[in-house]
Amino acid sequence: MDASSAFQDTLPLSSDALLTQLDEWGLSYRLHTHVPLRTVEDAKGVEDQFMVPGENALRLKNLYLRDKKKRNYLVTLEQSREIDLKTLGAELGIGNLSFGSADRLMQNLGIRPGAVSPLAMINGVQNNVRFFMDGAAQQADVIYMHPLVNDRSVAMARADLMAFFDRIGCDVIWLP
Repeated sequence: MDASSAFQDTLPLSSDALLTQLDEWGLSYRLHTHVPLRTVEDAKGVEDQFMVPGENALRLKNLYLRDKKKRNYLVTLEQSREIDLKTLGAELGIGNLSFGSADRLMQNLGIRPGAVSPLAMINGVQNNVRFFMDGAAQQADVIYMHPLVNDRSVAMARADLMAFFDRIGCDVIWLP
């Protein structure tokens, strides 16, 4: 199974159910469908198809990480930001970090590799996943991310994304 919407019914929370929940909460978004995107490079190849010219938008890359004590983290960064895991772990005071396995990703965030997204914190908060987000998001008007599958993207106003985090009880830890 891949991370596309063709297999969304095998997720703990489907993309369709997430979008319905956003609608019920009155959170606005623009939904775009596209080929499955597995990497930042894949995303750069299609983003011109749906990005609004002149829009102050942030495009993301997301890292599911674990430390030696088996604590889980979702780190969301501006897509072109360089990151060194050793330095990041030291800056956060959590020691050495490594990528979590696909099985742990499903267990803790309810998604598959290639669809990692801040929206997966709807599952992550229940599993004590700590969420770190690039401070650049505080300056963006619109944030693009996957709605739990990698052949869809949503564009959400920053205020709506922050309201989503409030609704699910997710504390955002801002990275400088």
